[in-house]
Amino acid sequence: MNRVILSGYVGKDPEIRFIDKRPIAEFSLATTEPQRTTPSGVTIPERTDWHRIVMFDAHADFAEKYIRKGSRLLIEGKLRTRVWEDRATQKHTVTEVYVTTFELLPRN
Repeated sequence: MNRVILSGYVGKDPEIRFIDKRPIAEFSLATTEPQRTTPSGVTIPERTDWHRIVMFDAHADFAEKYIRKGSRLLIEGKLRTRVWEDRATQKHTVTEVYVTTFELLPRN
């Protein structure tokens, strides 16, 4: 099963592009684990991870209209890793979350 659920804040306004008239929205999402102390007294600092989010079709249309930097989202989707080569023939690998469902949450 390939399923990921993330709750976090949008890092930048969605970028919209079209492939064969199909809208695609891409943006970053930050998820944060708060600082905590283990039972042995070791303090583990806060940690923020950044994720590449991809939305298609009606989700992309919604993102274009309503999602902005700072929006809080609950996202469910699938992880996809792709490899591409730039003009200098250097290979790049990127892992993205392809959204299947999402909810725009109120800001705290």
